[in-house]
Amino acid sequence: MSLYSFFRISKPSAWKVPPEAARGEYRRLRNRTFWGVTAAYALYYVCRMAMAVVKQPLIDGGIFSAAQLGIIGSAFYFVYAAGKFANGFIADYCNIKRFMATGLLVSTVVNLLMGVLGLAHGWWNFSSAILFFVFAVVWGINGYCQSMGAPPGVISLSRWFPLNRRGTYYSILSATPYLGKSISVYALGLVVALIGWEYGFIFSAIAGVIGSVVILVFVSDTPESRGLPSVQELSGEEVLPTDEMPTKSLQKMVARHPGIWIIALSSAFVYIAQHAVSEWGVLFLQKGKGYSLVSATEIIAFSEAFGIAGTVLAGWLSDRVFKGNRLIPVFLSGVVCFAALGCFLLTGGGYVMNIVYVALFSLAIGVVYCTVAGLMALDIVPRKATGSALGMVGLASYAAAGIQNVVSGFMIGAGDLDFLPVSVFWMVACLLSFMIPVLSWRLLRIQSIR
Repeated sequence: MSLYSFFRISKPSAWKVPPEAARGEYRRLRNRTFWGVTAAYALYYVCRMAMAVVKQPLIDGGIFSAAQLGIIGSAFYFVYAAGKFANGFIADYCNIKRFMATGLLVSTVVNLLMGVLGLAHGWWNFSSAILFFVFAVVWGINGYCQSMGAPPGVISLSRWFPLNRRGTYYSILSATPYLGKSISVYALGLVVALIGWEYGFIFSAIAGVIGSVVILVFVSDTPESRGLPSVQELSGEEVLPTDEMPTKSLQKMVARHPGIWIIALSSAFVYIAQHAVSEWGVLFLQKGKGYSLVSATEIIAFSEAFGIAGTVLAGWLSDRVFKGNRLIPVFLSGVVCFAALGCFLLTGGGYVMNIVYVALFSLAIGVVYCTVAGLMALDIVPRKATGSALGMVGLASYAAAGIQNVVSGFMIGAGDLDFLPVSVFWMVACLLSFMIPVLSWRLLRIQSIR
């Protein structure tokens, strides 16, 4: 069997579900697919978060510098950015079950390899320069594997849910990264503190195996592949004029759309601020505020947990409270996340207050993240072009996250772990993340191509 045959979208099943049982079977398989994708994508994040937790042991052990860690992290994000852009287009034609499971399985192997290499370095004490080169390359490969997770998740919504329910489920799916990060930071922090940084990667590999099994057991590719009618037929969905246009033509329109580029730029700054806290927050609390590894990971875990609530709230706030107005929740949440980030970075405060700061920051930026990086793009593009739109936004977002890692690493290292300069960098990014769409909102509304 060729790779094309293995990964291509499933053909409709020759066997058909009896009409009287179709709706019940559709709801059952839809729910299994959605929650299977959601759980698996959370475990995807476990396979990318080990590097954020092991920074301090690697620096204290003299294995890597902060600048080297920034380069390793940027290798992940640069490759991830390109991969998310490409896979956003590719996954439209793929069996999402096989595509998503393959990415997580290879990511599992990468994490296991890094853990084993870490143990080997401790046993034989070979050159740290060799370990740095290998880690940068292998972590970059992990970036591509990780980019195979989000596109199938979003595509599963298009294949299994009608348009009028997609926003709610998109908000839930968008909260998954926060859930994965919260689990990762807390659990991996305990593992690393108890038995060593190498086992952080090995534990991540175990989570990857579990996630792969979840995908293979619970996820279905399309309703048609399970003997059901299409989601349009099941839901009685109205056909829009753009639904009749070729996908290739719509993708070209999206690529030239100034509104998408505005959203992509704003999302880039969201990711700089968001990933600064998740990637460097543990180290900042240890070196900048004197917390232990366990306490620091507990605080950042609260950050990720409250991000879940913010992301889920985003769709509800803009749809129900503000009647489809995306501007008001973005502005209000942006002000809150900017103030909370400033308090976290520039003030002292005890353990509880730091939890409050990061919780408010993540709650608010979760709303900004979901609204700017997802719902705004979905509002102005046709359904058939959502993959390309989110691919473009993802390319800008993760390229910015990669740049953030390099810049932050060098700024922290150049200042001998002085966090004031990099704190200003992170806060400026946070401010721009919500001011760009606020100032450009009228243009985004006028130039919708739905």
